[in-house]
Amino acid sequence: INVFVEMPVGSDIVYTDSLTQKIEKRIEQIIAPDKDIVESVIANVGAGTSDPGEGPSMGNTPNKARITVSFVEYEFRKGRSTSEVMKRISEQMINIPGVKIAVEKNNEGPPVGKPINIEVTGEDFTTLLNVAESMQRKIEGANVAGIEGLKLDLELGKPELILHVDRSKARMFGLNTMQIGGTIRTALFGKEISKFKDGEDEYPIQLRLEKKSRNNVSSLMNQRITFRDPATGKINQVPVSSVATYSYNTTYGSVKRKDLDRVVTIYSNVLEGANATAINNELKEILRDMEFPVGYEYKFTGQQEEQEATMAFLSKALLIAIALIALILVSQFNSVVKPFIIILSVLFSTIGVFFGLALFQMDFVVIMTGIGIVSLAGIVVNNAIVLIDYIELIKARKRKELGLSKKALLPANEAIEAIVEGGKTRLRPVLLTAITTVLGLLPMATGMNIDFGGLITNLDANIYFGGDNAAFWGPMAWTVIFGLTFATFLTLVVVPVMYLITEKFRIRAANYKAKKA
Repeated sequence: INVFVEMPVGSDIVYTDSLTQKIEKRIEQIIAPDKDIVESVIANVGAGTSDPGEGPSMGNTPNKARITVSFVEYEFRKGRSTSEVMKRISEQMINIPGVKIAVEKNNEGPPVGKPINIEVTGEDFTTLLNVAESMQRKIEGANVAGIEGLKLDLELGKPELILHVDRSKARMFGLNTMQIGGTIRTALFGKEISKFKDGEDEYPIQLRLEKKSRNNVSSLMNQRITFRDPATGKINQVPVSSVATYSYNTTYGSVKRKDLDRVVTIYSNVLEGANATAINNELKEILRDMEFPVGYEYKFTGQQEEQEATMAFLSKALLIAIALIALILVSQFNSVVKPFIIILSVLFSTIGVFFGLALFQMDFVVIMTGIGIVSLAGIVVNNAIVLIDYIELIKARKRKELGLSKKALLPANEAIEAIVEGGKTRLRPVLLTAITTVLGLLPMATGMNIDFGGLITNLDANIYFGGDNAAFWGPMAWTVIFGLTFATFLTLVVVPVMYLITEKFRIRAANYKAKKA
């Protein structure tokens, strides 16, 4: 679990560290009941503490900190859920005044943005900020459950020291603004004036004010600007304070753009256990009737945008898979009706997937559940193909016994006998195929772990269920299990019924044509 702490911009690292220590002690109190499953609590202040979900951080961040709570491996947690620990931390840490806090679990893979991520775009920055703040207030006023805490990605209070150059005085001394600015820059950031050579190695020599002078405004303003007078050629020195004054101000941390438009993002995590998709749908309803100035609009991005893109890709993949299956079946059966029955069994198998997820109250994980549905299409067709192909084989034998041609239609009673016989013969293979597949996937679905090394050496298998692999692969395995279980019923009952209906329809059509002739 990562707890990201952000102080106002310009906060000293010592102050950030002192507050981080207080937050760390508070976290230790929250996790005290589960201390035996906590491996470590590590606090980091300054560099490398930015939230990866907010994008890469530029420069130093003395106003930010990160506290990482690491747990022991799943098998040693004694069945306790770290999600509950995260939920407690989120509920008790989000209301600390004067500091932004975000609680997140460790996300693997590339960053996909926040679960709630609303980008507001427009031209005028002041209007854009007002619109974003109005949206934030409206959402907060709706009291939507599950939102950790809305934030703007704009740093509003960044401190700034403005140097006001008196151009008339500067001209009188023979100075220009570049010389004045260059002197201040050299004092603060340094300037390479030479190189030190040691054998084949070269080291740059930097000219810069010492630290205590850099942090003192009076020292900066009283340093001398050394320059050559263009009129006389003499070297002159003029204090910065003689040609410039200074004032304190605040400004924006940065102005972000997307497709050349200025953008402000409203973002938030969701509390552990909350459904991000349901929350975003609720937010869309809240913002639907909100009026925006001309040229200003908003868009839900981040995790939701990635999820929609993944859903669209998997939908296309499923359609392509079904199209390829249909193409192969039509070419092999030399018929359209039989492939149509098989493809319908694939589509109907998804009913079992959604029914199983609803019955056991499991989440629809877009990527892994989607991959499971696509792979299910390839598994389900096998039993239906074998059943229909065997029925066709029995029908061919019956035609031969009755002395009919290869393309002649069987009488209705003979067709029914062929379907019943095919169902009886293929019952055991279909059940065995489904049962072995389901049993083979159960260890992956439940996350069953067995220590075979310990079983052989100490007769201790250390069997336990769950873990990170089960959380990742489980949705795909359960998808195939639910879909295949339901598809087995389809193969044994619905497919023969649909086949019989098409046969009766063909017989009636043939009889009607014969009567008409």
